[in-house]
Amino acid sequence: MSELNMVALLLSFLASVALGQGAVRSRSQTERSRRVALNTFTDTQTTGVTEWTSWFNIDHPGGNGDYERLEAIRFYYRERVCARPTAMEARTTDWVPAADTGEVVHSSLEKGFWCINKEQPHGHICSNYHVRFQCPPVQSYWTDWSEWGPCSTTICNDVGIQVRQRKCVSTQPMPLLLVPACQGHHSERRECSTPPCTAKWSPWGRWGTCSVTCGGGRRIRKRTCVRTSVTVQCTGRPVEIQKCGKSPCPSKCQRVCTEGRPSEDCSRCVCDGHSLHGEVYSVTGVPVAGAWVALASQPKVIRARTDAKGQFKLLGVCSSTSTLITIRKDKFAPVTVSTSSNTTGSSWIRAALKSAEKPYIVKHPEDKVRYEGGRVLLCCKATGSPTPDKYYWYHNGTLLDRKVYKYEEDLVLRDLKPEQSGQYYCKTSSSAGSIKSSPATLTVIAKGTPACNSSPETHFIRLPMDCVQSGTDSKYYNAGRCPHNKCAGSLDFDMRCKDGAGFCCGVQNMESRTIDCGSYSLPIRAVSQCSCQKCVQPTVLVRGRVVTADNDEPLRFGHIYIGKERVGTTGYQGGFTLQITPDTKRLVVNFVDPTQKFLDTPKVFIFDKKGGSIYHDVKVMRKQTPIDINAGETNSIDLGEIKGEDPIGQLVIPANSFHKDNGEVYEGTVKASVTFIDPRNITTAAAAPGDLNFVDDEGDMLPLRTYGMFSVDFRDETNKEVLGAGAVQVLLDTQHVKMQEHIPKMKLWSLNPDTGVWEEESDFSYTTTTAGGHGRSKREERTFLIGNMEIRERRLFNLDVPENRRCYVKIRAYMSDKFLPSEQLEGVVISLINLEPKPGYSSNPRAWGRFDSVITGSNGACLPAFCDSLRPDAYTAYVTAMMGGEELEAAPSSPKMNPNIIGVSQPYLDKIDYQRSDHEDPALKKTAFRINLAKPNQNNLDETNGPIYPYQNLIACENAPVDANHFRFFRVEKDKYEYNVVPFEENDLTTWTGDYLSWWPNPQEFRACFIKVKIHGQKEVMVRSRNLGGTHRETKGKLYGIRDIRSTRDMREANTSAACVEFKCSGMLFDQAEVDRSIISVLPQGNCRRINTNNLLQEYLIKHPPVAQNNESHAFTMLAPVDPLGHNYGIYTVTDQNPRVAKEIAIGRCFDGTSDGFSREMKSDSGVALTFSCPERKINRESLFQRLQTNPGQTLSQMARDMRELEGLQVQRSSTQVVAYPSEQQGRTQSRRVSSTSRRRVSMRTQQRQ
Repeated sequence: MSELNMVALLLSFLASVALGQGAVRSRSQTERSRRVALNTFTDTQTTGVTEWTSWFNIDHPGGNGDYERLEAIRFYYRERVCARPTAMEARTTDWVPAADTGEVVHSSLEKGFWCINKEQPHGHICSNYHVRFQCPPVQSYWTDWSEWGPCSTTICNDVGIQVRQRKCVSTQPMPLLLVPACQGHHSERRECSTPPCTAKWSPWGRWGTCSVTCGGGRRIRKRTCVRTSVTVQCTGRPVEIQKCGKSPCPSKCQRVCTEGRPSEDCSRCVCDGHSLHGEVYSVTGVPVAGAWVALASQPKVIRARTDAKGQFKLLGVCSSTSTLITIRKDKFAPVTVSTSSNTTGSSWIRAALKSAEKPYIVKHPEDKVRYEGGRVLLCCKATGSPTPDKYYWYHNGTLLDRKVYKYEEDLVLRDLKPEQSGQYYCKTSSSAGSIKSSPATLTVIAKGTPACNSSPETHFIRLPMDCVQSGTDSKYYNAGRCPHNKCAGSLDFDMRCKDGAGFCCGVQNMESRTIDCGSYSLPIRAVSQCSCQKCVQPTVLVRGRVVTADNDEPLRFGHIYIGKERVGTTGYQGGFTLQITPDTKRLVVNFVDPTQKFLDTPKVFIFDKKGGSIYHDVKVMRKQTPIDINAGETNSIDLGEIKGEDPIGQLVIPANSFHKDNGEVYEGTVKASVTFIDPRNITTAAAAPGDLNFVDDEGDMLPLRTYGMFSVDFRDETNKEVLGAGAVQVLLDTQHVKMQEHIPKMKLWSLNPDTGVWEEESDFSYTTTTAGGHGRSKREERTFLIGNMEIRERRLFNLDVPENRRCYVKIRAYMSDKFLPSEQLEGVVISLINLEPKPGYSSNPRAWGRFDSVITGSNGACLPAFCDSLRPDAYTAYVTAMMGGEELEAAPSSPKMNPNIIGVSQPYLDKIDYQRSDHEDPALKKTAFRINLAKPNQNNLDETNGPIYPYQNLIACENAPVDANHFRFFRVEKDKYEYNVVPFEENDLTTWTGDYLSWWPNPQEFRACFIKVKIHGQKEVMVRSRNLGGTHRETKGKLYGIRDIRSTRDMREANTSAACVEFKCSGMLFDQAEVDRSIISVLPQGNCRRINTNNLLQEYLIKHPPVAQNNESHAFTMLAPVDPLGHNYGIYTVTDQNPRVAKEIAIGRCFDGTSDGFSREMKSDSGVALTFSCPERKINRESLFQRLQTNPGQTLSQMARDMRELEGLQVQRSSTQVVAYPSEQQGRTQSRRVSSTSRRRVSMRTQQRQ
């Protein structure tokens, strides 16, 4: 017996040791959640040999994954799994161990086994797994602890004891010696306490009835004290008394009426037998039916309603005294009018109701910078009908307490703290709606903090292509610049809506430096110190041309309105220029044709606040030819006329609906012109007026998606008087609404020409009618959406639906097709046209739904667009770019798509399906691209880096790094370089610095000068202008800058090209004290020789001394003319308030060879100043090795003389030089014949002087 006991104890000990090691190993694996096929978990309480259960499979990998939970297995198979398994095994239904599947799985002996689909690599889903568990056949173990029992005490604020228990369980009882008893206690105790004693009042009961009905009384209400111990009491009273019945008891009315008697409520005088007759019309003379009529003293009590003729009658209104009457109706501004007094017993009034207009912000809060402890005034003002009467101010999106800040239209903040920095905006509302202002940024500078960092930030400028800095070989130089931020300056008065003078961080000091380019040196003026100074106020311009959408016929002498004010007239070619005030936030311009050939077209223009001039190509629609209709009959006019297609809808005008301005019904023949902007015609997209936005109830501006716009013009046949129409119906054919979710949200809108915002006219309802379509063989029943409207003003109407599936598209513009991040272009107008979903119209799937434009900044542009996450091709877009009237090219998509060129990585690029406009037809222009607007999947890493961003991620789009995905445009003009000794960014006029060597001496007026150089030669060549100070004492002999440009081939003439080379104009410098005649050297690259100089130019230079010497045939030097010479001299001068516009116009005239034309095709035979012959150099002399072979003595002697001359010239060389293409000049010198020693010396001296 003792031997048996020893054996049992030994087996128990060995099993415990082995299983204990397994437990450590299994816990390590569980903590790391590794991929496992067999997880071994053991229980130190088990003894004996274990065995496996059957396989369990209670879940499938659909949905989120495969979950084989132990709790669920026990629910279905209660007796087949032991309470504490020691191990678990998992395999797929194909009998593959989990570790061999390559999937990420998890297991736990307490929870079971699970696999999650989204954790699997490459988008795979989990396999279908089954599991089994290992259980000991003989074991003893504790059961789980029971719940804690109740506390032994029930008295509040007392201490007691809680107990819980467990049992020792053995599944197969064995002799006590073979089965060790469970270790530990079968029960546990812990201290417990009861909650503190409390006493609380119950809710108040209802008020009792008042003791009296008038004259003053009392009423009471009660409550009870609910407590847990008699030792505590409630504080307060169980009964509350309130005064009631305060209204005075009825007494005799004291009102004295000179005529009639007091009314029953003693509020007015009533004259029995008297009556008030009234008529209510719109401002266009249309009777207004259904208007509410009330006394102004009791506006909420409706006394009458107008009938179909706009008339009403009020009885009992005394005629001998004036009475104020208030009239209201939906979509009209309420009006209060006074009756006229008489003694007849009857009085009359006539009221005109003006259409209600939603509030519109006309004064937005301005950005301000203040020091801590200062004060600031933020202003906001809105117009509308009725006038907005409520204003609310928000700070960083949080409403400010009106009681604390005591604001109305204006917000005043005193004793400013740094934490008050942030964005502020106002919201205003009236009965017609609400609107929010643009946000203004308030910056509060803490005490002790400088307003402007005096150290300039890094700013690299590109050096000439032949300038190689020794040691670095870098093509860039850090010239420094001051940050473009406002600062707190010294204001004369700090409580203005707009500060009298803005202060910006600007240049305080500049220092002269020299850049070592190896073979020559460049001077540069670099920023050394910044300080807070008055901001440069750039001139903000909007330019463009107004033409028709069908054949580009110009709108000649059209009237231009901003709001209700006429601000200008278009030119003979439709051109216009508008100067915009700096505080303009939203620019709405209305173009009106006085001849009435074209539609009145409101446009919402984008503009560059930094002073850049933006060019807009405005398209207007030609009015449809009027048709004759009978005003006494019901008339239907189709909306949309595309061959082979049904109209999008109809305009139904009931009989006798036309009326004159005085309200009289018109009964004759009507000349009706209805012009429809059909979205199925892609060419009409640019003619869409406004910006297709509306203001919602919260005051936010949101986008619309159009299904067509129309304008109506009804006139009297005889005197052409404009007619109005009431109760007009608009029918929209639902077959054209391909996105069925749009149908319930469809509305009828009208465009406010003053604000450019679309305002809701009416909802649509369903109707069914039988109609025949264009090209249909039979009439069929069709479903229409019907909306009601009244044509009371000359407005444009719209069939639109609000669309909330929105995204942003990232686009950048570059100087060339090299797409260098440092060569991004600002001020480029990017336009995006949203196209109809792909399953759209059968004959024209490119119907458009929206048109948006944005200007590129320093980090590109983000354009709003409609997008869809379920179908990548649900929405598509057509994108173009324009800069100063010049169309930019898009990145190519053929012969195959290159992600590195397009700027979008795979596989997202395939999903977007990028195609440039010439993708299928190389003969088409290359200035646009089309994409699918696939909303990015945020769970897909490939789609989280642009170029399409969800609508809520606008900040991520605007701040995206340059290496993030984006679409690209570039300028076709290549090999162009500009170097300024005083750096200046022409796309940001605020970077201008006043210096004698500034290329542009005046930041308010920019004068661009170009000279036309003709080149005879098979190849295009680079031409440089080197510009030095000539006659001014501060700039004489100093470099202003360098301009390089490659000549452009003349396609009409063989072996001929020409270059329009910019040079520094002569004139006053920035101090406006003295004229400088700048010295200009024109230097073509290569083997070039000047063969002709314009006679008129040469004569002018001789007559206006001093005359520069032109002894070198490979170059031309002159003192720039002060006068603005024209094309007859080959000189092109344009002055403008924007430098880029001035240069674009001058280049266009130079290409065209005229003083008033414009061309992008080079005409080398017109308006030329200089002509050079640049033949290809022929290799017709012996090499050094060949000369040493044939005549060694003479060759060595010549080499010695050359070396002596070169050493002498090097001693005379000055420290700072600017040369033109030194490598080419050296090649030209070496090409001279060896025997021409004297000519060689002259050439080499010339080279050194340069």
